[in-house]
Amino acid sequence: MDKMQQAIEFMQEQKFEESAKLFTEIIEEQPNDPIGYINFGNLLIHLHELPRAQRFFEKAIELDEYAATAYYGLGNVYLEESIYTKAQANFQKAIELGLEEGDVYYMLGMTLQKQEQMKLALPYLLRATELEPNDGEIAFQYALSLAQSDHINEAKDAFERVLTLNSEHSDAHYNLGVIALYNDQINNAMTHFETALSIQPGHELAANGKEQTQILLDQNKK
Repeated sequence: MDKMQQAIEFMQEQKFEESAKLFTEIIEEQPNDPIGYINFGNLLIHLHELPRAQRFFEKAIELDEYAATAYYGLGNVYLEESIYTKAQANFQKAIELGLEEGDVYYMLGMTLQKQEQMKLALPYLLRATELEPNDGEIAFQYALSLAQSDHINEAKDAFERVLTLNSEHSDAHYNLGVIALYNDQINNAMTHFETALSIQPGHELAANGKEQTQILLDQNKK
């Protein structure tokens, strides 16, 4: 195992001090290679040292303006700092430079969500689901964007897809309950709200949904 692989493995094992030591050595040995700066930047994000991480990614871009993963890292810094327009620009740049991974499309979609641009987020989140078909959280955020863009039938299918990946996803059950109410399927709504609460007893939205649904059921009995 070479030094870079060992440093990355240390980072994955949360041995951050050992990882930082190796990345420092790598940069000292290869000061003109952007990869060391990019990986050190990723480590600094894990440590929530965002201004330092930004400097490392910017140094990598200075060394190689086509380093797609440096722009991706910089996008993550800006997203953590809630500077969404800059995060968006850097994620888009990473994609333009050929970074074809689910995470970058997901992060760009989430950045657009944060700016309440749900319809613009949809194609990126869809692409993320295509690249990472077994990732339940990506699938959920795609379904949520569909619902918030008033694509109700597509959202229903997408939330059901989430449950095939994770049957214990309380928020997916909650949203399916909301859609069932929208479609006047009151009994189905109650089932989803109750399931959400059985999974997560403190789910306040599901509790409220159940309460409102019970009122409708009582009214229908009169």
